[in-house]
Amino acid sequence: MRGAETGFHPGDRAVLGRPGIAALLQGLREEGYRLIGPTLRGGAIVYDEIQGAEELPAGWTEQQEAGRYRLSRRADEALFGYAVGPRSLKHLLFVPRLRLVQLRRRGGSISRTDEAEAPPRLAVLGARACDLAAVDVQDRVFVDGAHPDPDYVARRRSLFVIAVQCGQAGGTCFCASMRTGPRAERGFDLALTELLDGGHRFFVEVGSDAGASLLARVGAPRAGEDDARAAFEVSRRTATQMGRKLETDGIQELFYRNLEHPRWDDVAERCLGCTNCTLACPTCFCSTVEDVTDVAADAGPSVDMGRDSAYAGPSVDMGRDSAYAGPSVDMGRDSAYAGPSVDMGRDSAYAGPSETAERFRRWDSCFSIDHSYLHGGSVRASRRARYRQWLTHKLATWIDQFGTSGCVGCGRCITWCPVGIDITEEAAAIRAADGAVRAGEGRRG
Repeated sequence: MRGAETGFHPGDRAVLGRPGIAALLQGLREEGYRLIGPTLRGGAIVYDEIQGAEELPAGWTEQQEAGRYRLSRRADEALFGYAVGPRSLKHLLFVPRLRLVQLRRRGGSISRTDEAEAPPRLAVLGARACDLAAVDVQDRVFVDGAHPDPDYVARRRSLFVIAVQCGQAGGTCFCASMRTGPRAERGFDLALTELLDGGHRFFVEVGSDAGASLLARVGAPRAGEDDARAAFEVSRRTATQMGRKLETDGIQELFYRNLEHPRWDDVAERCLGCTNCTLACPTCFCSTVEDVTDVAADAGPSVDMGRDSAYAGPSVDMGRDSAYAGPSVDMGRDSAYAGPSVDMGRDSAYAGPSETAERFRRWDSCFSIDHSYLHGGSVRASRRARYRQWLTHKLATWIDQFGTSGCVGCGRCITWCPVGIDITEEAAAIRAADGAVRAGEGRRG
């Protein structure tokens, strides 16, 4: 049902009580959507599949600093009283591991299976302004280019988004510097602002016909001017709470003329090359292709991670109180891992003797030495060169490629860096000593 048939239209405003959130989610389930929303997993607030409003992180918030993340209780029962967790929306659209093709030989015949099934219909609740800005950036990479990515395009078209306007900034947030938040202006079907003064309620903005239809189904009344003023005041106040700031004037030229700055050596001594920053980043899109063959079919089935089993975040868990929703290195005795489980996948069933060859696309990182490998060696053999490539691309050359910065100011790369490297600090250090050169200028990393 389109907005013209419901009484609501894009640009309209309504108000919902707390039970209205459950009604929105129920309406989406009835329309066949799988629900993705913020929930507590392993000591962090992450986007994950939920069944209803009872799984939202009511009364929880988090404290973030460089290399540090900790949950804490709020003094109220706000549903969205936090900034951002380790996961963005990236893993829902640009999935971490995607099977591109499977070839199977059985007897004298060879069959080919392409990954062409329709993706699941997902409805995301809780998307923040920085996350929507990141989706817009990735759209330029995967949709607007000369060769659109069919899997990304299909997932993007079927996505329903309920944004939440930030009511507080995190300790590593700097979206105001990047002009990507804290208020989302577009990219959503509905946008909620949680209001706690004068009764727990939600100011709702309609962003699409699909959003208008859903809002009409739950019987939402229109918002008054008092609620509108209160909602915009929440956004104004949040914009003054940023934990970080990045000076963006002339930032492209700043990085272009400082490729031999001594700060690159300094940061290289601290960087572990763990790839956390790129995995947590909502816009990084490096990938690689891997081929997998199975000629020992009589041994039984092989494990297929599946198109939707995606790993959703960085690889290092940073300490006893930190919790991160991603695998593989546990840095402390009490830290909780809340990463993915193995999905055997729909094509992994053993069906008798056969030989298979599969090609997968999976996330990669420019911090991996193999990422820039050409015949004879890696183009960026040092950690210094790899960090310089990442930060210069993110804040400078990305603008040349896609017409926008590759950074949306979410602060995830700062929070989830195990040694607390802060890109706003690194950029400020280069700006403070603009034009400095390292000893032995001319040496390339």
